[in-house]
Amino acid sequence: MIRLFDTPTATTLAQILPVLLLSLMVEIRRLELHRRGRNIVTTRVLLGVFFGLFAVVETVLVLSIDGRLFPLMWSDFIAAVLIFALLVMLFIFSMMGAERKQK
Repeated sequence: MIRLFDTPTATTLAQILPVLLLSLMVEIRRLELHRRGRNIVTTRVLLGVFFGLFAVVETVLVLSIDGRLFPLMWSDFIAAVLIFALLVMLFIFSMMGAERKQK
């Protein structure tokens, strides 16, 4: 049995971190940080790496809420895939630009 976090800590972090991530993404969109800098591709890659690491950490936290990470059950695996997929979709949507109609 691998124990990374105690149950109360994993539960608290699994609830708080997504709210902080959403706040961060709203600010990135508001300030248009994903469209700034010398090289926009580099900026987006760095944001993508951060987002990917965040997705891994959040998935591990949610999986360890019951106090253990392994052995992994099918329901844990499905939950992990859903969490990771939703976070990837959130990143993709946050990097998209709004299409504006010009008159």
